Amino acid sequence: MKVLWLTAHPEPQSLNASLHREGIRALEEQGHEVRVSDLYAMNFAPAVTAADFAHPAEERLIVGDAAKEAVRRGTLAPDIAVEQGKLSWADTMIVQFPLWWYGMPAILKGWFDRVFVAGFAFGIHDAQGRQLRYGEGALAGKRAMVIVSTGAREASLGPRGINGTLDELLFPLQHGTLWYVGMEVVPPLLIASADRADAATFAQHADVLRNRLEDLWHTQPLPFRHQNKGDYDDDLVLRPEVSPQTTGLTAHYRTAH
Repeated sequence: MKVLWLTAHPEPQSLNASLHREGIRALEEQGHEVRVSDLYAMNFAPAVTAADFAHPAEERLIVGDAAKEAVRRGTLAPDIAVEQGKLSWADTMIVQFPLWWYGMPAILKGWFDRVFVAGFAFGIHDAQGRQLRYGEGALAGKRAMVIVSTGAREASLGPRGINGTLDELLFPLQHGTLWYVGMEVVPPLLIASADRADAATFAQHADVLRNRLEDLWHTQPLPFRHQNKGDYDDDLVLRPEVSPQTTGLTAHYRTAH
């Protein structure tokens, strides 16, 4: 595999960072190639600006249009182009971060805002004019896995836990971002009670991580529905006969998950 490991934690001695190093070691021992985007170490700029697209300051900025034009002309900001180059090279992406306020750290959200732009990650159409997304598109053929740490207990992220299920919390990233651009998404890896981990707990997490990485390319992806394979109508609403008793996020899985 060619793996892009995208990580976002401000502390190099954190559990996240230690597992990151352990994971890279495991992948390299297995013979895989790894490139890293450590966003805090890179001091990655998270805010979208007109300068990302070499867009004239005096003109109104319409982000999608400006992004497409910059991709076409090859005038995206150099730091964006570097990250897109890593993505184009990789067949697998690992996204690792601590869960902060039910979401990604701002620096990581900003990476997706700036790197997954129209004309590169989405905005691709087929011969019939349908937009290729949700299982198809520019990054189809690649797969992704999310590794997320949280201070919460694992049970609190279960079906009746106060925090909601992990797949619900990660739905915007796993379905609305990674699957949207065509990437297959394998089940996430949760590192619970991260702020209370001792050496023995770290060793357990490291073993699980190594096993997940060893099986990564053969792991069955999450069974999200494709946009263009008959489940949705022209308004992108599930057809009445498709799982008629199911609503909410779970309706967008082909099988019970």
